[in-house]
Amino acid sequence: MPVSSYLNTTPQLGEGLYLHETASVIGDVTVGKDCSIWCNTVLRGDVNRIVIGNCTNVQDFAMCHVSHKNAAKPDGSPLIIGDYVTIGHQAMLHGCTIGNECLIGMGTIIMDDVVVQDQVMVGAGSLVPPGKVLESGHLYVGRPAAKVRALTPEEIAYLKYSAEHYVRVKNNYLGA
Repeated sequence: MPVSSYLNTTPQLGEGLYLHETASVIGDVTVGKDCSIWCNTVLRGDVNRIVIGNCTNVQDFAMCHVSHKNAAKPDGSPLIIGDYVTIGHQAMLHGCTIGNECLIGMGTIIMDDVVVQDQVMVGAGSLVPPGKVLESGHLYVGRPAAKVRALTPEEIAYLKYSAEHYVRVKNNYLGA
């Protein structure tokens, strides 16, 4: 079963969601409308919440988790993902915030308390260490990720296009 409750908290799934049968969505997870959660992806909202905006896709084998609340961090580190975001295959997001219209490349790791502002592209295989802020309108690449350059207008337009493309693909899977 791809959707599981945890401590009496059941995921809230938006209209038009495509949820692959091998994905796992657990606990305090809210997914917006027209999203897609692909093969073998895990959204584990057990010790904190996960919130995903509208028209966002989380691709195959992505791992999304959170950090628990404690005395040092009363809010812990929830995972918040905005609208029109593309999360690439095998990405790992842990207790971070991703703004709107972002592309997180395949195999990227983003750690606790990172803030990725709107319209950011993070290159495949990058590692973003805890607490970093990635500024809007830029490309970040590397281990650790570093700002490489400003995105071109075409690249900025592609960020939303990528997410819209995945809305069309998931609609094909849903027969819509």
